Amino acid sequence: MLVAVTTLAALTAAACDSADADIGVGSAGRGDVVELVDAPATVTAKAAATLSAPADGTLVSLAVKPGDTVTAGQVLAVIDSPSAQARLDDATAALRALRSSGGGRSTDLSGTQRKTDEAANKAFAAARDAASRIADPTIRGALLAQIEAAERAYLEAAASARALVTSVQRGLASVNQAMSALTAAQRAQAQAAYDLAKSTVDALTLRAPVAGVVQLGGLSSGGGGPSLNDLLSAAGGAGAAAAAPAAPAAPTQAGPGVDPAVPLGGKVGAGTAVLTVVDVSELGLLAEVDETDVLLVQPGVPASVELDAAPGARYEATVSSIDIMPSTSVRGGVSYRARLKLGAGKYGDGRVAPTPRPGMNAVAHLEVRSIRDTVTVPAAAVFNAGGKDAVWLVRNGKAVQAPVTVGVAGQDRVQVLSGISDGDKLVVRGADKVRAGMELP
Repeated sequence: MLVAVTTLAALTAAACDSADADIGVGSAGRGDVVELVDAPATVTAKAAATLSAPADGTLVSLAVKPGDTVTAGQVLAVIDSPSAQARLDDATAALRALRSSGGGRSTDLSGTQRKTDEAANKAFAAARDAASRIADPTIRGALLAQIEAAERAYLEAAASARALVTSVQRGLASVNQAMSALTAAQRAQAQAAYDLAKSTVDALTLRAPVAGVVQLGGLSSGGGGPSLNDLLSAAGGAGAAAAAPAAPAAPTQAGPGVDPAVPLGGKVGAGTAVLTVVDVSELGLLAEVDETDVLLVQPGVPASVELDAAPGARYEATVSSIDIMPSTSVRGGVSYRARLKLGAGKYGDGRVAPTPRPGMNAVAHLEVRSIRDTVTVPAAAVFNAGGKDAVWLVRNGKAVQAPVTVGVAGQDRVQVLSGISDGDKLVVRGADKVRAGMELP
């Protein structure tokens, strides 16, 4: 919504002696005009990363409590997962056996290849199924990418083995060559299984992917989540979506100040949100700019911000970027998201305003255009005549319609680029009641 704030020039206005006392006359003057675009906004954090359980297990260590400030890489919690450890043990044993055995001596090369492919397909399918149960899309995508990379490595090795098996059948290669290739494919499959199992076990130790403040559980779905710029680390096991934790299998052993919603000794499933780290070192705004105003908004545009949570306070902000593609606004129309850097705030009496929290509602007043020391008239003086802007000038005591060119438009006053001069008398109130030739003081 387009509005404006202006620094008014001195203006004299007098009621007319005509029968209609609603008509007012004043003078054009010089002043400053600032054009604003109002946009609903939400406070955002620099980053928010939710740490979720990579596998089914038990929360055996919780090293922080809500509100603690942590550093990147700091250990926050540990999950014990016998199933994940068992998969790693099996994968380690299989890989060690293949490395030490040098492969079998089967003469059924096609059968060996088929069994290897079946085992690989089963392993990769199981890995994909486990990854698909991770709620957070970032973590899920990282795991699936790792699985795809491992599968590609296996397929390359398997293709070489398959080609040598065919060559053996045609008498072009030896059985030993084919078996070596098959063993290489088996090792690739075993290495992939080991790497995936090792990644899962490593991720059971939840580390802060970013520095920030801790809260238990995941991001709220009540509006705060979409407002945060998620900065997630796959290595740390971050995830943005929360799954409901299972009921604890043992009495809660959480210390003072620890929210029992994430109980020590409680059961967790793959994808369960355990902790969220919010980086509030730099706050921002995510504003919705209506399509009718977005072309006026550019990076670098300054803004003043009002928060619902801090009535009477004003915060400084600057536009950093505007989305190219639109989104549906909260009012149901088309809008574009603008991101702003949020600065300090003050109350009208000079007191320092409180630091906002991510997810708080706000209104950003974007100063899209401004002009200093220019000819201005009250906004009410300008009307439309035949599709063009015009004003009623007072010439020799009578109303004369004059076309004007308007520049920066404010709510109270507008810039006039041509058509009138500083000091010209004109109708400033009740322009719709004036007729050409009407006598005016």
